[in-house]
Amino acid sequence: MQYVLVSSCLLGKPVRYDGRGVPNNDAVLARWLDEGRVVPVCPEVAGGMPIPRPPAEIEPGANAAGVLASRARVVAVTGEDVTVPFVSGAQEALAVAQSRAIRVAVLKEGSPSCGSGYVYDGNFSGQRLPGVGVTAELLTRAGVRVFSEKQWADAQACLARLEQGSVD
Repeated sequence: MQYVLVSSCLLGKPVRYDGRGVPNNDAVLARWLDEGRVVPVCPEVAGGMPIPRPPAEIEPGANAAGVLASRARVVAVTGEDVTVPFVSGAQEALAVAQSRAIRVAVLKEGSPSCGSGYVYDGNFSGQRLPGVGVTAELLTRAGVRVFSEKQWADAQACLARLEQGSVD
């Protein structure tokens, strides 16, 4: 059986920066939970960030690849450089994925860790930019297909192909 990495906040766990969860009632997730496929992860907590914590964004003009290459930072709204816990948490998430041979992940969109389609512009202005978070980038580099919580059906289709032996 293929396991699936899922952001803990999407399971309703109160681990987001604001101390809340984002419960998700999608039928695909419910089935995966029943089947015992779900492996929860919160990279920011795994990296040592507290709950709650100040919002953080990848600095303006930079991206997750730059953060992983030590050319860019993740910065909290307070100005604090939180790059180290973000990178450390991404590495923890990758270690969990590798320990279970996980090839599919569903992560929280918009997060500087987990975003897979967009992240915020780094100015704490609420402006979205196409891009990915630090964890999503690291997982993708390792061959894990990363989906957002808006893509449960796509993630399920990918998982089915993997279980049928199709290369994705």
